[in-house]
Amino acid sequence: MVDQPMLSRPRSPRRWLIGLLVLLLVAGLCWWLWPSPAAHKAGGAPGGKGGRPGFGAFAGPVPVRVEAATVGDFPVYLKALGTVTATNTVNVRSRVGGELVKVNFQEGQKVKAGDLLAEIDPRSYQIALQQAEGTLAQNLAQLKNAQIDLERYKGLYAEDSIAKQTLDTQVALVGQYQGTIKTNQAAVGDAKLNLDFTRIRAPITGRLGLRQLDVGNLVAANDTTALVVITQTQPITVAFTLPESELNTVLARYRSGAKLPVEAWDRGDLKQQAVGVLRSLDNQIDTTTGTLKFKAYFENQDEALFPNQFVNVRLLADTLKNVVLAPSAAIQFGTDGSFVYVMEGDNKVRIRKLTLGASDGDLTVVTAGLAKGERVVLEGTDRLRDGSDVEVVNDSSQVPATPGQHLQGQDNKDAAATSDRKDKVGA
Repeated sequence: MVDQPMLSRPRSPRRWLIGLLVLLLVAGLCWWLWPSPAAHKAGGAPGGKGGRPGFGAFAGPVPVRVEAATVGDFPVYLKALGTVTATNTVNVRSRVGGELVKVNFQEGQKVKAGDLLAEIDPRSYQIALQQAEGTLAQNLAQLKNAQIDLERYKGLYAEDSIAKQTLDTQVALVGQYQGTIKTNQAAVGDAKLNLDFTRIRAPITGRLGLRQLDVGNLVAANDTTALVVITQTQPITVAFTLPESELNTVLARYRSGAKLPVEAWDRGDLKQQAVGVLRSLDNQIDTTTGTLKFKAYFENQDEALFPNQFVNVRLLADTLKNVVLAPSAAIQFGTDGSFVYVMEGDNKVRIRKLTLGASDGDLTVVTAGLAKGERVVLEGTDRLRDGSDVEVVNDSSQVPATPGQHLQGQDNKDAAATSDRKDKVGA
């Protein structure tokens, strides 16, 4: 007997009906709780009269953290990537050839201009100097003898005892010897110079790098391999570029003679390493990048900056006086532009459109739309609408904020008292 396959039972239409009703119920609930466009345009609170209640309508006031707008001076910094460059860099090479017999420095040592760094075997150059001095002495003796003869010939010519040609020949011989003496003196000077070149000295003040040659090596004049490299790190410079769109303010102040401060920060932009001043700029804009090259000057007394180091540069281009400053965390961005939620009384917020200026990340300049002392919402904005009821759980209005500094909260006592409400704000 062959087993017949078991046929699946048709699903009950009742289950389909129940599922459809559940879906319709969920869709209707979402439609009811979602705020209507008409109610939002009318400026009513979520769940207000004439519209659907919206999400969170039954949750009560929204907990928020607020801070007041302030008025103060705002420094405008232009940021760029910079490269530290040594004021002077010298590859120390020998100007004469020979065996390197002495090294008088330690790697990384600071030296002054004229300090003795190394010595080349001087014996061959001492011998060359003696030869030049001997030739000079020989020719000096010949010149002296020719001069004595010239004086004698002058007396004889005055007595009409010799011909004028003989006297002229002796005059020419004295001049010849005088020229030879000058050549000999030059040879002596060259030999002395070569002998002095066997003592290699530091041409500038700076810090030495790693030694490239050891004692016993044969050194050629102007060899491609340098003995050591000296870099002048005090003072030191930083080269950076700025886009041409940001040049107007910088060039106007630079050409007026103002000293523009420049700050050098580390690669992570966390620690300030040095403060200097803008020293020079290039004479043309790079057409490939649309930027202009600048160079800043740093004393670098603590040698925090090293040649070829990458740094973050902050150039103080200008300082805006008595401007309205709002915390950047309170500024929202929408399809109609920038806005903030401004406290209206103690328990209600309103949307306020803003016109913004420069920003440093913590504070933003507000050119229109906000006044000093008006409180704006920092946290809890994701649940707010125009006219929403709020509960202020943390008011930072009493804590002064300055440009370039992070916003501070209340003291530990107030923070502990409201920590549970802060958790609701971030939820």
